[in-house]
Parts: sequence; structure tokens; C-alpha cells
Amino acid sequence: MKTDLKGKTAVVTGSAGTMGRAVVSFLREDGLHVIGLDLKGDGVHCDISDPEAVRQAIRKIGPVDVLVNNAGILSSHKAEATEPAEWRSVLAANLDGAFYLAREVMPGMKARRWGRIVNTCSLAAKTGGLTAGTAYAVSKGALTSLTFSLARELAPFGVTVNGISPAYVKTPMVTEQLTEAQRQALIAQIPVGRFCEPEEFAHVVRFLVSPLAGFITGEIVDLNGGLVMD
Repeated sequence: MKTDLKGKTAVVTGSAGTMGRAVVSFLREDGLHVIGLDLKGDGVHCDISDPEAVRQAIRKIGPVDVLVNNAGILSSHKAEATEPAEWRSVLAANLDGAFYLAREVMPGMKARRWGRIVNTCSLAAKTGGLTAGTAYAVSKGALTSLTFSLARELAPFGVTVNGISPAYVKTPMVTEQLTEAQRQALIAQIPVGRFCEPEEFAHVVRFLVSPLAGFITGEIVDLNGGLVMD
């Protein structure tokens, strides 16, 4: 079995963000040609909520062996405070984009009989959102279901689809959008007593992308410091 990834192409969405940058760095270390997809920063600029924009971006990039659906936006509003426009924008960024991208890269992966798709899910899908809002929690729950559906569909072709369900990675969502009191209250609930480092998240992506992880598919890897154990 070939165990290296040299010569393969990876697309990482949300590549301009803290977690995306960590993933791009690790995958490049592993020998992949990595292309970032975001609305800003280096790489290919693309609004992933627009299916035609996604189609054009993938045509420009060419064959994709590894897709990391990491882009997403946070909403803190609970149901009654969530306006329809906010609901749609969160679902579009966190769910629709992952579907559109997977749909574009699947045919090539199936034809080559190898591929990796990794979706950034969230603990919010299990908890209903400890601090996250309704739209965010629902979008991540739906992304988890999309992971299962794609994994079932693609398994016969040597393509694995898995998710990572992090809680409170040290990003602006935690460092800027939560108050100090909220941060301390959360840390008090996390058994390891700290937030997740972006590199720890990227390490799980690196593992799931590895050729040696080919017997793992349809799994959601919890990355929450023991906040929820099941």
C-alpha cells in the first residue's frame, strides 16, 4: 500500500482562517499540492454558497484528491431571535457549500478510485449549542448527516468521508466573540482545562487524509477535551 500523498491535490475551504491555515500547513508538509478556497487571502476566491461559483472554481483547479470542508460562520442567536436571512446565510455557508463542493469533486475521485473528504462539524450538533445559536447547531447537525450519506455512497469507490466535531478551538470565534466570563465558564466545564489548539484540529485532518486511514469512513471524531463523552 502506498502510504504517502505526494502528487495529490487538496482543496481546503476557509483557508484564510485560523483552523484553515493550520490544515494547509500540515498538508503541505505531507507533500500535497494544497489550494485554499476562501473569500479572502491567498488561494482561489470563491463564494461556496453559490453552486456556479463552486463549479467554476473546481474547473479552474482541476482534479481534486482531498477535500477539506472547513469554511463556516457562527451565529449565536437562538430560535426566536434568528431572522430568516441569518438562517439562510448560516445554512448556506456551513452546509450548502460542503454539498456543492463534494458534488463537484466526487466524479473524479470515483473514477480514480481514491479520495478523501473531511468535514468540519461541531459539538453543537450533539448539544444543541452550548453557546452557539440555533442556525449554527442545525447546520452542523445537517453536515454530520451529509457526512454519513456521502460516506455510504462513496465507500465502494475507495473514497472516505469523515467529520471532525471540535468544541472551542482557539480561533476568533472563541477569543473575540465570547466574553471573558463565558470563556472561563467553558474552561471550567472542559476536563482538560483549556481550549483546543488549531494545530490539534489540523493533526486530526492529517490523520483522516492519510492513506493508512482508508478503513475509516462515516465517522465523526470528537475533539472536545472531554466536554462530552459518549
